[in-house]
Amino acid sequence: MAEDAKLPTLEDMQHWTWVMGRAQQLMMESGIPTAPSDLPAMPTAIPPIPGLTDPATLKRTENFWADSLNLWQRFLDPAKASDHVESPDHARDKRFKDPAWRENPVFDWIRQSYFLISDHMMQGIDALHGVDEKQKEQIRFAMRGFLEAMSPSNFAATNPVVLEKTIETRGENLLKGLQNMLADLGKGQLTHTDPNAFEVGRNLAMTPGKVVHRTDLYELIQYSPTTDKVLAVPVVIFPPWINRFYILDLTPEKSFIRWAVEQGITVFMVSWKSADASLSHIVWDDYIAAQIETVDVIRDTLDVPSVHAIGYCVAGTTLAATLAVLAARGEAEKVKSATFFTAQVDFTRAGELLNFIDDEQLETIAKLSPDGFLDGRYMALTFNMLRGRDLIWNYVTNNYLLGEDYTPFDLLHWNGDTTNLPAKWHLSYLSDLYRDNLLVKPGALSAGGTPIDLTKVKTPAYIQAGKDDHIAPVESVFEITRHFGGPVKFLLAGSGHIAGVVNPPTQGKYQYWSNPDRVETLAEFIAGATETKGSWWPDWIGWLHDQDDATVSATGARLPGEGKLKAIGDAPGEYVRAR
Repeated sequence: MAEDAKLPTLEDMQHWTWVMGRAQQLMMESGIPTAPSDLPAMPTAIPPIPGLTDPATLKRTENFWADSLNLWQRFLDPAKASDHVESPDHARDKRFKDPAWRENPVFDWIRQSYFLISDHMMQGIDALHGVDEKQKEQIRFAMRGFLEAMSPSNFAATNPVVLEKTIETRGENLLKGLQNMLADLGKGQLTHTDPNAFEVGRNLAMTPGKVVHRTDLYELIQYSPTTDKVLAVPVVIFPPWINRFYILDLTPEKSFIRWAVEQGITVFMVSWKSADASLSHIVWDDYIAAQIETVDVIRDTLDVPSVHAIGYCVAGTTLAATLAVLAARGEAEKVKSATFFTAQVDFTRAGELLNFIDDEQLETIAKLSPDGFLDGRYMALTFNMLRGRDLIWNYVTNNYLLGEDYTPFDLLHWNGDTTNLPAKWHLSYLSDLYRDNLLVKPGALSAGGTPIDLTKVKTPAYIQAGKDDHIAPVESVFEITRHFGGPVKFLLAGSGHIAGVVNPPTQGKYQYWSNPDRVETLAEFIAGATETKGSWWPDWIGWLHDQDDATVSATGARLPGEGKLKAIGDAPGEYVRAR
């Protein structure tokens, strides 16, 4: 034994015994067993897997062992290690940003071994034969999720940062992390931010306004003007009912609604009700009917012929169908223009969410909805899995293993504020649109007895997509330009599904690309696009003025509750608070 090595003292042993005992007590109090029981028998043989015993696969196996040998040689011989050039992706991996992962030879070897195994497993999937591309992508997605879960950064014994913190705090980090984990298990949802830092109406969704209309499905909020003059044509916003509306009314400095009001716009917002058993009958037709009803209610209360409409994500998909229904009924003039935030109508290239759409998974969703609605926590888990490294395992490491406090973050608070979905509608949406792509087939779908044909839509449209959007990929969003028959303006914003939309001009973040030419493909758009630094919101407001620049005094019905619609209550209303 080395001279500087010390045996643990009795006090040390007593302390660590207490740590383990306290951890066991916490798990017992939560009802979680501390030891496995009734484990299934292990299979006696592994069935052969096509594509794993052919010469090409054996060659990949040979390459794997050769790379493993090279890794060992680098580990044992510092001279060889200095010659090794790490791939950029590995070098930038935030899971291993702490210097201890490289400075300590053992943890450097663990890190590089993980990369080696991960790379070869993914290469093996790419080389599979006899598997169609959709199945291969599903396997690739599942393997990527498995590898992210198996990262050495996710385990205390193989994470040098966690080990150091454990020694430093004498195990307090693990106990605090265990409490965090048990709390999440108790509520059935991963926590991303300080749950007490934000509250709707206190420091979120604070733009002044009134609820002026309410149905069993939605509330309609009208916001108070802050300018003497406003555009004659009002704006109505349809947010996705998969989340709460206040993603567009976060803290005041990030609020799209507050900014739009300050630009002299009369803004209405739909706040959808989180589904319960009373909404089990709701189908897509009901959301389309609600959008049409909202347009008519606003036209009547303000005595205007038309409105500008905005649809975000799934509500944008629905807005496209609504425009088609209005066109078929000869009522297209009710909507002066339509703006789409990261919305899809053609789901051929709908991204990784397609990996969750097959008959077996649709059957599972049906079983999860015995009372006619899907618990929003399931959808939250699905979206988290799309970015598991950032939205799951990052928090496992920081808050479960390191025992760190949750950081206040308004966007993540909204992300965890889930809504339930009507099961009948949700299943038909996944099967009719994601699986069968019926929306772009003229007449394949109808609403209220009216066939839907997107090619009949002539309404001027502003289509925004996010460059890094993983929920509505830019390649998919761009397809709207192929199906509408009217003038369209496509704009590509920096960042993704949320930050690409919620990007106030005052923050000076990101950029956007525009191209005035009529193009046939996304590649042509990008090739001729001009990049502009900062927010795309000013570009949109300029486009809106181009559609109709007339203004009126912000008096009478432009003041919430002063027109035909009387105020029911203050914004943000009741539905956004319902759980």
